[in-house]
Amino acid sequence: MNDAAVKVAREQRHPAAPPSPKTRRKQRFRLSLAEKMLFVLFFLFVFYAAVHIVSNQVRIYELNKGVQKLEASIDEQKKENNDLYVEVQRLSAYERILQKAKELGLSLNENHVKVVQE
Repeated sequence: MNDAAVKVAREQRHPAAPPSPKTRRKQRFRLSLAEKMLFVLFFLFVFYAAVHIVSNQVRIYELNKGVQKLEASIDEQKKENNDLYVEVQRLSAYERILQKAKELGLSLNENHVKVVQE
């Protein structure tokens, strides 16, 4: 069969639809002024909430950074205090005090020793 015969056979099986007398126009979806205002207010609220959340997170980050700096300085001060305590213990040892007293020309006389109780 040639191409023309095939086309005619197809058209006979599926006749072309007659054009419809009604032409439908697409209806445009229109929003009223109140609805537009609601959408604008909603998006402004969402924007405000997003900015507020981000600013709170920034403040929290800065506060945490400050807390960490304070904790680091506290730890450093504790180490220094501990080192000074160890030095006080070393310097206040009885043997060291006796040695310093002898170096300065002092002597231990047990008759002149007074015991002080706390």
